[in-house]
Amino acid sequence: MSDEAFKRVEAFLERAPYARFLGLRLELAGDEMTAILPFAPHLVGNPILPALHGGVIGAFMEMTALAQLSLVQPERRIPKTIDITIEYLRPGRAQDTFARANLRKVGRRVANVQVECWQDSRTRPVAGMTGHFLLREPVQT
Repeated sequence: MSDEAFKRVEAFLERAPYARFLGLRLELAGDEMTAILPFAPHLVGNPILPALHGGVIGAFMEMTALAQLSLVQPERRIPKTIDITIEYLRPGRAQDTFARANLRKVGRRVANVQVECWQDSRTRPVAGMTGHFLLREPVQT
């Protein structure tokens, strides 16, 4: 990970308080970013299974998409979510969870992003997300 890319990732995490609440970590390998949601007891929504809260999984995928956009367009402010659609495919067990974002189209004003989320194997996703984000202009100083 280059120093510049590392600084952009760190800046994104600092600007997003919910990312800190989740304990979100980002790892870069070349041009590929993987988001990591370390398991923590406060993220459990169903203590009987136990399973991660669906809102935690959804927020994790949304933050993954926003982080990927912040890496691609570092000069812009954090994009604003227009809408997201989440497909919950199986329960997220009480363990570390991973996600990757695929920027399907980044236009001048709107970006279309898909995110996949998994635990043990990327071939068995826990959830998927499609989102549209409004790209905002940088702050004028």
